[in-house]
Formats: sequence, structure tokens, C-alpha cells
Amino acid sequence: MLAVAPALAACSSGVAPPARADAPVIVPGAPGQTGSPPARSALETWPSAEAGPVAADVRFAEAMIPHHRQALEMAGLAAARTGDPLVTAVANRVVSGQGPEIAVMESWLRGLGRTPPPAHDHGTSGHGMGGSGTATGSGMTSGSGMAGGSGMAGEEELNRLRTARGRAFDRLFLTLMIRHHEGAVSMAAQELRRGRDRAMRTMAQDVVSGQQIEIARMRGIQRRLG
Repeated sequence: MLAVAPALAACSSGVAPPARADAPVIVPGAPGQTGSPPARSALETWPSAEAGPVAADVRFAEAMIPHHRQALEMAGLAAARTGDPLVTAVANRVVSGQGPEIAVMESWLRGLGRTPPPAHDHGTSGHGMGGSGTATGSGMTSGSGMAGGSGMAGEEELNRLRTARGRAFDRLFLTLMIRHHEGAVSMAAQELRRGRDRAMRTMAQDVVSGQQIEIARMRGIQRRLG
């Protein structure tokens, strides 16, 4: 089984690596609030990680990078299109949280000798995650993708978001971002079931805990908008 280099996440990205799998996961708080650990019962349900990555870990990173990029694209539209400070806060949290995560996953893949998905690859190309597999030699076994389960927006939906303004933008943005987050949680849950690399499993734990909280916040904003 292929081992991950110790200094992997500290390489060219300049971004600090995710915490060890046995370190506490911190759930982000609302703006102005400090984070807090998730409920212990939620963490106890996840299987323990083994040393080194398997193919499921690689597929998780390779699928989550373009998934995060699309979230950044949608969030980047908010500043010029919404006048709602709560929607702006959601967009800002997406940018501040998912941008550094992309850098960590890209660094992790490069440490395995793999090229991260290209920068233009952030649309609806059907990225997904298949079976667990194992890592052997200098590469990973391939697996079937899982198109359609990632919650990513289609090009028509993105075009509608790009042209929307005000409350119309807010409603569509929240609808698309909730679905997008739900897809990320589903992808992360697969990684926690099948993956074995500590860094990627910790990333998945952060996605599950943090994005579930964001989903609840966005649904609350939706109810206020009516």
C-alpha cells in the first residue's frame, strides 16, 4: 500500500494540512462566534483509518476539487448580485472554507505523483466516487464514477444564476448551494465509509460537519425570504 510522504500537505500550496484523524474536528460557528467540536456520537460511527491511501481516497480528492471550484464560482457571483447580508455571509464562508481545502487536496494529490484536475474542470462533467480499491505501485486502481449524485449545478442553472439579481438571485443561489452542499456531504460520507487515508478522512469529516451546519443556515434564510 502506497504511503503518503510526511511533509505532503506542507508543500507548494503553502496551506496548512488538515488535522490528524484523531484530532478534534472543529465545526465553524456563525459569523462572530467561535467553533466547537461536533457531537461525540457522530464521530464514533466512523471507522478507524489505516495507514496510507486507497483508491477511494484519490477519487474523493479528484471529485471534490472540481466540486469545490463550482461552489467558489457560485459564491463569487454574490457580491454583485445580492443585497442580503446573510446571503453575502454564506458566500464568504464558502470562499474562505473551500478555497484552502482545494489547495490541500491538490497538494495531497501531487504528493502521490498525481496531477490534480485542471483549473477549468469545475462544471458538470460527472465527477463521482466508486468502489474502494487499493493503491499499488505508483498509481491507483480505477473505479466507476458516480455521475448525478454530486449536487452540482448544470450550465443552464449557472447561467440563470449569473443573470439573476436581488431576491431572485438569493432564492436561486440558496437552492443551488443547498443541493451542492448536500452532494458534498454525500461524497464525504462515501469517503468515510471507504477511504483509509487520515488526511482525506479528516477532510471528509470537516465537510460533513461544516456543510450540514451551512445547509441548516441556508434553509433558515430561505424561510425568511419566503
